[in-house]
Amino acid sequence: MKKSLFLFTTIILSVVLIGCSQNKETNADSSEEKEATAAEYANSELLVDTDWVEDNAENVTLIDTRREGYEGGHIPGAIPFSTSDLVDPDAEFDGVLLEAEGFAAKMQDIGVNQDETVVIYDDGSSLSAARLFYALEFYGHQDVKIYNGGFTEWLNAGKDTSTEAPELQTGDFVATANQEKMCDIETLQSSVDDENVVILDTRSEAEYTGEEVRAERGGHVPNAVHIEWSEAITEKDGVPTFKSAEELTALYEEKGVTKDKTIVPYCQTNVRGAHTYFTLRLLGYDSIKPYEGSWAEYGNVASTTIE
Repeated sequence: MKKSLFLFTTIILSVVLIGCSQNKETNADSSEEKEATAAEYANSELLVDTDWVEDNAENVTLIDTRREGYEGGHIPGAIPFSTSDLVDPDAEFDGVLLEAEGFAAKMQDIGVNQDETVVIYDDGSSLSAARLFYALEFYGHQDVKIYNGGFTEWLNAGKDTSTEAPELQTGDFVATANQEKMCDIETLQSSVDDENVVILDTRSEAEYTGEEVRAERGGHVPNAVHIEWSEAITEKDGVPTFKSAEELTALYEEKGVTKDKTIVPYCQTNVRGAHTYFTLRLLGYDSIKPYEGSWAEYGNVASTTIE
C-alpha cells in the first residue's frame, strides 16, 4: 500500500513538474516570438506598440493627430495636433508644408523639444501620424516614432483614456530643412528616365489611371510605378496595423522598389506619400525623397508630361 501511494505521488509530481516546464517554455517562446516580431523591421525602433507607449508615455512627447475625438477621450498625456496646421496657406499649390520658421513655431506651441522622443498616433491607419512624422524628420528631429494601431489599438487593449488636456510649455524645437528628404518638380522631371530612381505613385488606382481627376489633368508621372499607400496596412480584430516586414518587402520589391534605388513617393498632397515614406524608412530604405508638391502641383502645371 505504501509503495503504491509513493509511486502515485511520484507520478503526480512528475506530471506537475513537466507541466510547469512546458508552461515556462511556452511563455519563453511567446516572449521570443513577440521580440522577433518587434525586431523584424530593419528600423523597428520607429514603430512602437501598446506596452511601449504605456511604459514610456510620461517620458516622451505624445501627439494625437486624429481628426476628431480627442475631447471624448485620448491616451493620457497626449497632446492634440491637426495635420491641417502643417499646410502653408501662402503656397501656390494645396497641401505644401510650412516653411521652417512656421513649422518650428507650430511644434514649439505644442511643447516639442529638440532632444525629446516624439511619439505620434492617430486612429490606426497611421496616415495622419506619418504626415507629421515626415515633417519632423524633414525638419531635423532625430527621434520620432509612430504607435502601431494608434488609438484603436489602445482601446482594443482595454487601456485607460483621459479627457484632460495636459498643460503645455513652449518647446525649443528648431527646424532645419534636410533637402535630401524632399524632391521638387524639376528634379522629378529630370528623373523619369533615371534607372537609379523609382517614382512611386501611392494614390488610388483610379487616380493613377486618370479615371479620377483631382487637378486640371489626370494620370500619372511618366514611368511611375503604382502601389497604393493602404497596401502597407492589414487589419486584425478591427485594428489597422502595418504588415510584416516580409509582406512589405515582397510588396515593394515586386514592383522594383528596391533599397539600391532612390525612391520618390507622391500622391495628391504628400499625405499618402508620407505614409509610404514612413513604411520604407521602417524597412530600412536609405534614400527616400517624397515629392512634396505631388499631383496638386504636377497635375496643374501645363508644361508637365503626363501618362
